[in-house]
Amino acid sequence: MTKNNPIPFDLNLLLNLRSKLEAQTSAEVRFDAATRAIYASEASNYRQLPIGIVIPRSVDDIVTTVRLCKEAGIPILPRGAGTSMCGQAVNAAVVIDASKYLHAIHEIDPARRLARVEPGVICDQLKGEAAKVGLTFGPDPATHSRCTLGGMIGNNSCGAHSVMAGKTVENVERLEILTYDGERFWVGPTDEVAYQEHMKAGGRRAEIVRALKELVDRNEEQIREGFPKLKRRVSGYNLDQLLPENGFNIARALVGVEGTCVTVLQAETILVKNPTHRVLVVLGYEEIYYAADSVPQLLPLNPIAMEGLDDGIIDGLKVRGMKLADIAELPAGNAWLMIEFGALSTEEAIAFAQKAVDIAPELPGRPSVRLVSDAGLMNRIWTIRETGASATSLGLDPNEPDPVVGWEDAAVEPEHLGKYLREFKSIVSSYGYKTNLYGHFGDGCIHSRITFDLKSQDGLGNWRAFLDEAAHLVVRYGGSLSGEHGDGQAKGEYLRIMYSDEIMNAFAEFKAIWDPLNKMNPGKLIHAMPVDANLRLGPDYERRDIPSQFTYDARLGDKGLARETERCIGMGKCRSLDGGTMCPSFRATREEKYSTRGRARLFFELLKGDVIEDAWQNEEVKDSLDLCLSCKGCKTDCPTNVNIARYKTEFLNRYYSEKRRPVMDAMIGRIGEWLPHATKLSPVLNYAMGNPLVRTAGAYFGLAREAKFPKIASKSFRSSATAKRILKNEGASAGTEVLLWVDSFNNGFTPKVLEAGVTVLEALGFTVKLMKRHVCCGRPYYDVGMIDQAKSNLEQILDQLEPVLDEGLPVIVLEPSCLSVFRDEMPGLFPTDQRAKKLEKSIMTLSEFIKGRGLELPSIDEDVRIHGHCHQKSCGGMGGEQGVLEKLGGKGQVIAAGCCGVAGAYAYHSKTAPIAKIIGEKEFKPHLDKIPQEAAVVADGFSCRGQIRNVSGREPMHLAEYLAKILG
Repeated sequence: MTKNNPIPFDLNLLLNLRSKLEAQTSAEVRFDAATRAIYASEASNYRQLPIGIVIPRSVDDIVTTVRLCKEAGIPILPRGAGTSMCGQAVNAAVVIDASKYLHAIHEIDPARRLARVEPGVICDQLKGEAAKVGLTFGPDPATHSRCTLGGMIGNNSCGAHSVMAGKTVENVERLEILTYDGERFWVGPTDEVAYQEHMKAGGRRAEIVRALKELVDRNEEQIREGFPKLKRRVSGYNLDQLLPENGFNIARALVGVEGTCVTVLQAETILVKNPTHRVLVVLGYEEIYYAADSVPQLLPLNPIAMEGLDDGIIDGLKVRGMKLADIAELPAGNAWLMIEFGALSTEEAIAFAQKAVDIAPELPGRPSVRLVSDAGLMNRIWTIRETGASATSLGLDPNEPDPVVGWEDAAVEPEHLGKYLREFKSIVSSYGYKTNLYGHFGDGCIHSRITFDLKSQDGLGNWRAFLDEAAHLVVRYGGSLSGEHGDGQAKGEYLRIMYSDEIMNAFAEFKAIWDPLNKMNPGKLIHAMPVDANLRLGPDYERRDIPSQFTYDARLGDKGLARETERCIGMGKCRSLDGGTMCPSFRATREEKYSTRGRARLFFELLKGDVIEDAWQNEEVKDSLDLCLSCKGCKTDCPTNVNIARYKTEFLNRYYSEKRRPVMDAMIGRIGEWLPHATKLSPVLNYAMGNPLVRTAGAYFGLAREAKFPKIASKSFRSSATAKRILKNEGASAGTEVLLWVDSFNNGFTPKVLEAGVTVLEALGFTVKLMKRHVCCGRPYYDVGMIDQAKSNLEQILDQLEPVLDEGLPVIVLEPSCLSVFRDEMPGLFPTDQRAKKLEKSIMTLSEFIKGRGLELPSIDEDVRIHGHCHQKSCGGMGGEQGVLEKLGGKGQVIAAGCCGVAGAYAYHSKTAPIAKIIGEKEFKPHLDKIPQEAAVVADGFSCRGQIRNVSGREPMHLAEYLAKILG
């Protein structure tokens, strides 16, 4: 608890509850301000500080937690991955987060096509296991890589393939549930035998089931007639599942209750046949309405997915420089339908897809057509849809309203979709709003992020008026306010427009049967809080002036850093366990505060200032950032480009302005200063670093005992005959000149890499130049927050390189972490310096230089596998490496591994070395193990090469070394 955020419960009561939770469960119990701040937000517009967080290690922990909260009269909120968009995953309650530990798949039964899972199982995790027996779990929302089954059940999630498999409610067989008053039992379809079993159990269980039967008996006709007849009806409670024709299915009635009735302990889910071969047809239209008009003619072809999007998302991605190569694969148009067909063979899938191609000339708007059967390209096109909405959710003008959720998932029957969209867009325009239109067209579900002004009272009034008008429009078309994201707080108060008074009363009774004390996620869905309460960026939010040495947005001045912390919209892609780089520390710990989102939320709350005490001296914030590898994976993998490495530098710089910097950090930060001199003492230093007594002493200063340290070279590259020759011949040019950047790590540890760089460039006909005096790029300074020193180094570099930059010479960098300084940090520190702008354009990796110049390389018959450094991926990508591989004959490939875990000094610090080890062994090594023994392994990153040796025993090369061997 903190003095700045009072909560409506007695402090002693809460302290007593925390003590009991710690004593009686094995769960992680967090009532600290930082954790509460992290869990105060989700992917919606809302922010509510929880009372505390319980992270159970077992189902029994959940049972005990609920019992203790009941005894104290404290509300609870079962939470999944926290990607809800309507406010249902935030509340002033004890949050139970099952995602860290309760992710076991207990059983997959291929014969019965069922799986039994814990609530923390991730959607893709279940899909992956089911695929091993030719099955899949049907629902797949855009967050499928991180959303949990518990959250999907609570929200009745859907996804692109609901055309094939329906919503979560149609894919649940049974649930093991726990009520607030401690009743624990399984529910599912309830025939007479099952009903009598409930009655025999007696107590609350019998009382609940009996009351549900009485509820449906009294309201049978109202329920039957009062619910919209469309596939994507998500709003309200699923009382229709209690009807006799639906088998009085209590489990399915509890799907979509958003944590307002029970806590799910286990789920038995239905699995469906997995169409193993898929083909995509993409139709390009002049306008989105024609795409919507085409849906009724395409549905009879039995697609397994049908998604639409307009040019707003595409233009938004283009202006942000995202997905450009993927967008280029789309057929001509201003709006697109992506229609997927599936079968058990490619030929059959293509035959299905060809039918869509054949009728395209007859469709409204006569769309352009492209049929895609390549799995890799299909995935790339799908990611346009999955990434685009989030990526464009942060407006380009910080002084204008951002496109936000707030009316984003209404659904109508597909046959009405075109007419509905035209009227809906007209309403949007009448309020002066702008929006993109996209969504699950095959099911009539439309997503939209609209430029609502939520920061002024007038803006809120207009928003309310719009919501009322939009709700009436949907109902007039027989639709649902929510077709996917649920009601929560965003739509709860508008259910009265969609449902009759009788149905609303039945909803209230249903809630009371399960939760008579109203302690389960109160104020959401039913008896909902006002739509404009608890806004995260509402009228009471104000960007603070925070002076920074970095320039974030020149239009905002000192408010730029505050705007930067608004980037995170909570979609949680950083919680994905596979693919990309982001976020290695989360993947190693499954801990929210070590995710990009968790850190971004902490930084937001730090600047907001009403929860996080001690501001820049806060130890919880520091702990969160200490475990950040500064890999910059979030800079590109995060759809809104949150850059936690920059946040870390900002924080540590201010933190150590009032504290003494640890010896270990000072040594790491200044490695570029002392390493060139250390080569003269390399025998002594290398011996010392291997000496047990020295290692023990070093541990006192934070040095990891078990870390394998690189050997300091006996002679630096700058001291080599090659470097001396180049510097001596300065001005004597035999070919086109290029400058080779001499980085500190290769200079002091592996000078042979720089030697190889010279060999390759000269073999390709270039004259190599060097800076006259060695200056480190400053990367180590950033990692420990020494911004002044980093800026000083850059000024020295720009002074030395000014003549080179004026000549327009290419600057070739062999170490990717230097590349990122010049492409990321430097522009932020010197935004108006023309020399910095020239260097940013001139700097390139060896592979980028070779590809960009169209240089020829000999074709070879050798398998080459290249691992990309995280900074290489985030500040340039692997296109250069791919180009080099093609020039070498195309036999090699870039491996799909994420972060190696070393991250400069991360693997050598006692606090972070265990995380580095987990990342190396569990995340990185499996990718290396797949590489054939005869293949050459290439990695430009100094840290990456060391980790490859450590975890695989293989001897990797820098690309320069590999090419030098070939050009030999």
